[in-house]
Amino acid sequence: MSDDLFLPRAEPTIAERPAPAWAKKSPPKSKAAARSKVSARKHFAPNDPHEHAHKIAEGVIDAWYQNFGGTSIEIPIGTVAALALLRNPPGLADWILNLQPHQLPQFFKEIYLGYWVKRPDLINRAMRLHDWAWNPDPDTQQLRAVHAVTHRAINTGLLDLTGHDDPYMRSESDVLSPLLTGLRHKSDKKWRGEYHTPPCVTDLLAQMLVDKDFAGQGKAIREPAVGSGTMLRSVAQRLRDLGLNPHDYHWYGNDVDSLSAACAAVNAIIWDLGPGTLIGCADSLATEDGGYAKTRTEAQDAFKWRDDAMGTATTIAAHRRAFRLLDQLMPDKEKASA
Repeated sequence: MSDDLFLPRAEPTIAERPAPAWAKKSPPKSKAAARSKVSARKHFAPNDPHEHAHKIAEGVIDAWYQNFGGTSIEIPIGTVAALALLRNPPGLADWILNLQPHQLPQFFKEIYLGYWVKRPDLINRAMRLHDWAWNPDPDTQQLRAVHAVTHRAINTGLLDLTGHDDPYMRSESDVLSPLLTGLRHKSDKKWRGEYHTPPCVTDLLAQMLVDKDFAGQGKAIREPAVGSGTMLRSVAQRLRDLGLNPHDYHWYGNDVDSLSAACAAVNAIIWDLGPGTLIGCADSLATEDGGYAKTRTEAQDAFKWRDDAMGTATTIAAHRRAFRLLDQLMPDKEKASA
C-alpha cells in the first residue's frame, strides 16, 4: 500500500507489514447517525378499534416498565394523550421517532399549549398529564422511558387510530381508558372503586337511550362518574350516526379522581364534543349539583386567565415591533456624524 495514504510518516527501518484488516473497512456509523434514520414500523392493527386501543395500551405499559419508568403513571398516560391530540400528516410519525429523549418534553409542551389557546379549561383539567413536561431538571431514566413509550405507541398505530381529521374516525375507541386501568395497581383500583365500563356496554346503552327524538339544541348529557369519558364517546358517536351534531349539546362529565378527569378532558378534545363541554373533578355525591357550578366557575376562570395572558403577550409583541421600527427609522450614529 502506498505510503501517501499515511503521510506524514517516518522511513521504515524494517520490511513493510500489510495494513490490518480494520484499516480497509469503513468506520462504523455512530449511534446518532443510526438514530437519525429511524422510521415508523409497519404494524398489523386489529380490525376492531377497541381491540387496537388495548393493543396500544399493552405495548405502552410494557415499554414503560421495561425501561424502568417508575410509579408516576401520569407520565406515560400524558405522553400517549399528547400524541393522540395530533393529526397525522405524512412524515409526522418518522419526524417524532427521530426526536431525542431530551427533546420530547418541549414537543409535548407545545402540543398542550397549542390546545390551551383553544380550550384552556380542558387543558387545565388535564394538568396532571402534562405538568411533568415543565420540570426544569427531568430524570434521565424517565426520559428514556418516555422515549420508549413514544416509539411503542407510534409503532403500534396510535396515530392511525387517533390522527384522523374526521372526528367520527378518531372517536371509534378510547385509548386512554385501557392505559389508565392497565397502569394502575389492582389494589389501587379496588380502593378507588374504579371500574371503567366496557365500550361494548356503553355503545349498547347509547343505542338504547338516544334516538331521533333526542335532537334539539340545548339538551344536556351528564355523566356523574365519567372515568375517561367512554360513555360520552358512545353518545357522541350515536348522535353522529343519527346525523346529529355533538356541538349542539351540552356535555358535563365529573369524576372524583383527578387522573380520570384529566383523561376525560383530553378525550373531549380528541372526540370533538364541542364548545359546550365541561369536565369537572369533584365528588358527585357530596354536592347538590354534582359539582357543576364549581366546574363552570373554574372554566370561566381558565378562559379569563387565557385572555389576560394572550392580551399581555400581544402587548409585548406590539412593543417589540415598535422598538424594531424605531431602530430602523433612527439615523445611524456614524452617518449622522458625517
